Amino acid sequence: MFLPTTKKELKELGWNKLDIIFVSGDTYVDSPYMGIAILGNILADKGFRVGIIAQPDINSAYDISRLGEPELFWGVSGGSVDSMVSNYTASKKRRRQDDYTPGGENNKRPDRAVLVYTNLIRRNFKNTKPIIIGGIEASLRRVAHYDYWSNKLRRSILFDSKADYLIYGMGEKTTIEIAQKLQKGKSIIGVRGLSYLSNENKYEYLQLPSFEETVKDKYKFIEMFDTFYLNNDPLSAKGLVQKHGKRFLIQNPPQYNPTTEEMDYYHDLKYEREVHPYYKKWGEVRALETIRFSINTHRGCYGECNFCAIAVHQGQTISGRSEKSILNEAKEYSKMKNFKGNISDVGGPTANMYGFECTKKINLGSCDDKRCVAPTTCKTLRPTHKPQIDLLKKLRRLDGIKKVFVASGIRYDMVLDDKQYGDEYLKEIVQHHTSGQMKIAPEHSEDKVLDLMGKPGKRYLTEFRDKFYQYSKEVGKNQFLTYYMIAAHPGCTESDMHKLKEFTSEKLSISPEQVQVFTPTPSTYSTLMYYTEIDPFTGKKLFVEKDINKTTLQKNIAVAKRENPKAGKGRSNSRSNYHSKTKRRR
Repeated sequence: MFLPTTKKELKELGWNKLDIIFVSGDTYVDSPYMGIAILGNILADKGFRVGIIAQPDINSAYDISRLGEPELFWGVSGGSVDSMVSNYTASKKRRRQDDYTPGGENNKRPDRAVLVYTNLIRRNFKNTKPIIIGGIEASLRRVAHYDYWSNKLRRSILFDSKADYLIYGMGEKTTIEIAQKLQKGKSIIGVRGLSYLSNENKYEYLQLPSFEETVKDKYKFIEMFDTFYLNNDPLSAKGLVQKHGKRFLIQNPPQYNPTTEEMDYYHDLKYEREVHPYYKKWGEVRALETIRFSINTHRGCYGECNFCAIAVHQGQTISGRSEKSILNEAKEYSKMKNFKGNISDVGGPTANMYGFECTKKINLGSCDDKRCVAPTTCKTLRPTHKPQIDLLKKLRRLDGIKKVFVASGIRYDMVLDDKQYGDEYLKEIVQHHTSGQMKIAPEHSEDKVLDLMGKPGKRYLTEFRDKFYQYSKEVGKNQFLTYYMIAAHPGCTESDMHKLKEFTSEKLSISPEQVQVFTPTPSTYSTLMYYTEIDPFTGKKLFVEKDINKTTLQKNIAVAKRENPKAGKGRSNSRSNYHSKTKRRR
C-alpha cells in the first residue's frame, strides 16, 4: 500500500501521529527504484508509522505541515538526482523538464533542495525532532566540496542546511538502526554511515585538511579528497574529521554493504509501482515509465570512472539479489493488469557486474593502489558472465514474459576479458535482450583523455563493435550500437575532439549524436581536476576548458555532420610529500 501523505490517509489508518516523515524533491512514486519509497516501506514493515511529503510548496506552510510533526525524526532528501544537476545543464541553463515531477515541467524542485526543505521545516516547527538529511545530494556534499554552479568550494552541507545529522551512502541499514535507537531513547552518535557536527575533535579518526586549508591551497583540497575517496569501503575505511571554523564535521565509518538476504528483503516488499494518487492528478511521471517494469539486480560499481559518483555513493562492491528474488519479481509483473509482457531492463549501474566479485575485496576491502577494471581488468577479479546468462535464460522462460531487455550499461571490456563466457553472453544479449540498439559508453577515443576519465583504452571498442555486428548478422537482426561520448572533460582539447570525430567517422562509421558536455558534480575525481586544473594522480598541471562557449564548441565538433559520411555497420540515433599521499592509480 501507499504510505500516507495527507491527513485523510492518516485518519483512515487510525493514526494521530507519525514516527517518521520523509520529505523528498521527487514526487512520491512507490517503487524499489526510489530511495524514499524503499526506506518508507522498510520502516513501515518494521512497525514504524511513516509518512511522505513530496515536492512541498516552499512558499507556504501548508504542505510541510499537513502531516504534523514526527515523533522520532524528519528525513530530508533532494531526490534521486542532485537538485542542481536536475535543474541546470552543463552550460548552466535552466532545464525545462523534470522526469520526477508530475506533468514533466521543472517547476517543483527548488535549487539546493536539501537546504531549502530543511529550512522550511525549521521555519514552521520550532525546536522540532532531529532533521536527518540523506540521498545523493547530501551524500556527495558531506565534506568540503567544489560546487560548479557557484564556482567555489562549499562547506559540508550539514553546515549550510542546519540539519542535525546526515546519512551517507545507501541508507537502509543506517536508517533502521537510527529509528530503533531513537525509539528507545538511545544515542545515535556511533551509528555507521552517519555524519554530524561537533564542538570537539574526534582524534581517533583520520584528520582531513580543514575547510579553510582547502580553500587556500588546491593541493590540500586534492589531499583531502584523496583521503576521503580512499575511505569509502566499510571493511577498510576509517572515520574522518574535517574542521570548519571552530567546529568539526565527524564522519563515522561507512555502513556495511547489504547482504544478499538484505537486498532480497528490500526488494521483496510490496510496492505499488505507481505514483501516489495525491500527486498523480497533476500528470504523468516520465521516470515511472522507465522503472515500472524494470528489475534491479544489484547495486554498486567497481568501474570507478572518474566522472561518476556511484563508487562514492553506492560503493565499489557489488551487492546482489538472489536469483529467486529476481524471478519472483518478474512473476509478480506477469500478474499485473497493465503489464504487456516486456521487462524493460534487468541490471544495475552496470548490468554485467551481476553475480561475481573479487574475493580479496569481499574479505579485505577495496585496494588503495589499483582499480578493478582500469586501465585493465585486474587478474584477481576474474569476470564471469555465467550468473547473468543463467538468470536471463530463466527470466525469458517464465509464463507471461515475452521480452526481457538489458538496457543498463554494459562494460564491453569485461565482456572481452571473460574468455570463458564473454562471447556466449554477448550472443545472448544480441539475440534475445536488445531492442534494436545497444547503448555503450566509450566516452572518448583518445587514450590520454580516457586515462584521465579512468576508462580503458579504445583498443576494446572496435573488437566489441565487430563482434556485436557479427552476432547480430548471424541471428538475422538489423541492430546497431549507440555510443555515449563526453566533450570538454578535464584534459580534453579541441584537437582531441577533432581526433574523436575522425575516429568515429573512419573506424566506427558513425556521426555521434549522444555527446554530453562534462558537468562537474560533487565528489568525483574529474570534478577535482576541473576545479584544481591539476592531475591529482601526478600533481602536474592540467588543461581544463572552462569557457562555456568553448565547451559547447567541443561538443559541436563531435556531432557535426560530414558531407559524405561512409556507409557503415552502425548508425547513431603539499607538494614535496604529495605523491606519497596520493597513491591511487587511475
